[in-house]
Amino acid sequence: MNRSILVAGMMSLSLAAMAVNPIVQTNYTTDPAPMVHNDTLYVYTGHDEAGADFFWMQEWRVYSTTDMVNWTDHGSPLAIEDFEWGDDRAWAPQCVERNGKFYFYVPLHSRLFGAMAIGVAVGDTPVGPFKDALGHPLVDGSWDYIDPTVFVDDDGQAYLYWGNPEIYYVKLNDDMVSFSGDVQKVEQTVDGFGAPGPELRSKDVKYKDNYTEGPWFYKRGGKYYLLYAAGGVPEHIAYSMSDGPTGPWKYMGEIMPLCDTGSFTNHCGVADFKGNSYFFYHTGKLPGGGGFGRSMAVEQFDYNPDGTFPVIMPTDEGVAPVGTLDPYRRVEAETMAWSSGIGVEQNAETGVYVSDVHNGDYMMVKNVNFGSGGPKTFGASVASALRGGVIEVRLDSTEGDLIASLDVPGTGGWENWRYIETPALAEVPGLHDIYFVFKGRKGPKLFNIDYWRFE
Repeated sequence: MNRSILVAGMMSLSLAAMAVNPIVQTNYTTDPAPMVHNDTLYVYTGHDEAGADFFWMQEWRVYSTTDMVNWTDHGSPLAIEDFEWGDDRAWAPQCVERNGKFYFYVPLHSRLFGAMAIGVAVGDTPVGPFKDALGHPLVDGSWDYIDPTVFVDDDGQAYLYWGNPEIYYVKLNDDMVSFSGDVQKVEQTVDGFGAPGPELRSKDVKYKDNYTEGPWFYKRGGKYYLLYAAGGVPEHIAYSMSDGPTGPWKYMGEIMPLCDTGSFTNHCGVADFKGNSYFFYHTGKLPGGGGFGRSMAVEQFDYNPDGTFPVIMPTDEGVAPVGTLDPYRRVEAETMAWSSGIGVEQNAETGVYVSDVHNGDYMMVKNVNFGSGGPKTFGASVASALRGGVIEVRLDSTEGDLIASLDVPGTGGWENWRYIETPALAEVPGLHDIYFVFKGRKGPKLFNIDYWRFE
C-alpha cells in the first residue's frame, strides 16, 4: 500500500488499542471468503491496488488466524499470470477443500473470449502453491460470470453459484474441476429475491429488494442459504433460504443494511469457528480507502432460534479473541492484530516479511500469553541495507512499559537476514497486547523484519 496514504490518514492510538476492523492494514483486501481447516480459519481475498479509480486487481491473497485477532499474511499464492488465458480483473474468489486438495475458484477476464470467466486452481495446502487445473476457463459466457461461491453438500454433490446481475449455477463433478449438465440460470422472483430478474423489473415499481452480485452459498441445519450483495449501488447484504440446493428460494430480508462503511460495494462470507459464527464483509475504512480501496472486516453473531440471521452492523471493535498467542516460539512478523505505517513484501526464499519500516511506525499483537514468569530475552530476524534502527517492545500501548529494546544494525542488504537478541528488561506475567514500536532517523526506511520470539 502507498505509504503516503497510510501516513496521511493514520488512525489514533485509542482506536488502534481496541480495533480489530479492518483486519489487515498493510494492503487493501476485498471480497473475503473464509474457510476453516484443521483448527485454523483462512480467508481468501482480492487485492485493490492503492490509488485505483476502478476495480484494478491483479492477484488474490490469503490470511489465516487461530484466535480471530492476530492474522498471518501468507501473501499472494495466485495471480492473473498463473492463468495463461486470463489478462485482467482478479475479482472475488473462494477456496474449498475436498479429499485433501484445495480448489481455488476465481473470476478473471478471459483473453480467449473477451469477457469474464471463472477458472479453478488446485493446491495441496490451504496457502498453495496453486496451479491452474485446466488451462482454460471452467465456465465462461458473458460479462456477468463473476463472484463464484462453492459448496460441497452432505451427499458429496458440489455446487458452484456465481453471477451479476443474474444468478447461475452448475453441479460440479467429484473432481471439482468439471461439471455435469448445462449452466442453469436461477429464476429471480419477488418471493425469492425481493424482485424479479433484471429484464423483468419495472422502473415504476418499488421492490422490497433485489439481487445484485457476490453470492455466498452454504447449508446449515438442513436449510440452504444464499447471501448476496443487494439493492444495486450502494449495496447492502441480504439473503434467501431454501429447502433444496437449487431452490425454490425465499427472500428473508437484510443482514447488513446500508451503513457508513466508506464503500459503495459489499461482499460477505460466513464461517463457524471454535464455537462461534462469524460474518465477513468489506469496507472502505482504511486511510486512503473507498469504493476502489476496500478492506475486509469481521463481526461475530448468533443465528436466531429458527436459523434466520439477525441484523449485523459494522463495527471498528470487531471480535473478541478465541485463543492466545505464544511468544516463546517463532512468530512471523507478518502476524499482527494492528499496524501503522508498515508494509509487507514477499519473495520465494523468505516468504512474506514486514517492510517499509520508518521512525514512529508500529505493529501490535493481541492476547499474548507470557505465563507465570519471564521472558529472559527477545530476538528478531532483521535486515537493513543502511543504518538500521531500534525495535522497542512495549506492553499494551505504544507508550506502555518497555520490556525490551533491540538495536538493529545495518546487515548489508534489505534481505540479508541476521538474528539478533537482547536481554528482556522486565518480567511479564499473564496476558498482554504487545506493541513493537520502531525508532530511528527520521525519513529513511530503517529495516525489514522476518520473525521474532521471546526466550
